[in-house]
Amino acid sequence: MKNKIRITKKKAFIIGFVCIILLLVAGAAVGNYFYNLALNPAVSKDMIFGEDEETEKQEVNWITEQSGYTDQFITSEDGLKLHAYEITNTKKSDVWVLVVHGYTGQGSDQYGYAKGFYDMGYNVLVPDLRGHGLSDGDYIGMGWDDRLDIMKWTDYIIAKDSEAQIVLHGVSMGGATVMMVAGEQLPSNVKCIIEDSGYTSVWSEFSYQLDALFNLPAFPVMQLANLATKVRAGYWISDASAIDQLARATRPMLFIHGDNDDFVPFFMLDQVYNAANVEKEKLVIEGAAHAKALETNPEIYWKTIDRFVTQYVKTP
Repeated sequence: MKNKIRITKKKAFIIGFVCIILLLVAGAAVGNYFYNLALNPAVSKDMIFGEDEETEKQEVNWITEQSGYTDQFITSEDGLKLHAYEITNTKKSDVWVLVVHGYTGQGSDQYGYAKGFYDMGYNVLVPDLRGHGLSDGDYIGMGWDDRLDIMKWTDYIIAKDSEAQIVLHGVSMGGATVMMVAGEQLPSNVKCIIEDSGYTSVWSEFSYQLDALFNLPAFPVMQLANLATKVRAGYWISDASAIDQLARATRPMLFIHGDNDDFVPFFMLDQVYNAANVEKEKLVIEGAAHAKALETNPEIYWKTIDRFVTQYVKTP
């Protein structure tokens, strides 16, 4: 009888052990699937954006074809070679606008924003974020590791011109990036920050997309993706919070969002705006979808930015 009990316990232990192994394997597979889908730049993002998404029509890319840019490179804190387009204005100015692109984009995509700031008489620096464009990297930083890279680019500008007045501008993931930068100890050269369509945190944005795209709850997928991201990219998704960084912000900020945004949902605008205890303004562009504020109403977009920036930078 005792032998039968021992055999039964042994079988139960083996079955339990096998179940645990299977759950771990399944969990790793799920975590890695969503990591690859969201953060591996080599994996197609058609599942996220849709295969038939209309691409923006353009006749001329002002950055690459007309700006007279020069390629610049720096090395990140973790040894990546990072690239940016540097555009020095023909009008003498010590104002520099650092223009940060969005998710799966690249610096050259930002030609409309870059030209707008250039036309104001400012110098422009447009980085390729890690894992994008001509910059090194095999993962998407979602603004978190990128915040430190943007800090390095501010150092680069200041090394060129110790009197530089720096404005940070970012759209979508770029907007989240500059909000995350806002919580760092910034050099006095950084005068103000403009975020357009940025999310509250990577956790909240991914959780929202899990529901929107897959009808899945955050638990346990986010926990598994969080672990996969730490193992493969070196950071925790749960740490990457614009909300937390904004609580430590010290620079004036302009928050922009389209009220028809269903990718980074419009309700996140008030959440990030309320998190910042600094001089701040909010611009809602009626009818604008995600990252389409400039396209939807360029007149009010640039008028608002011009008025905002000139409060904090000195021009001749």
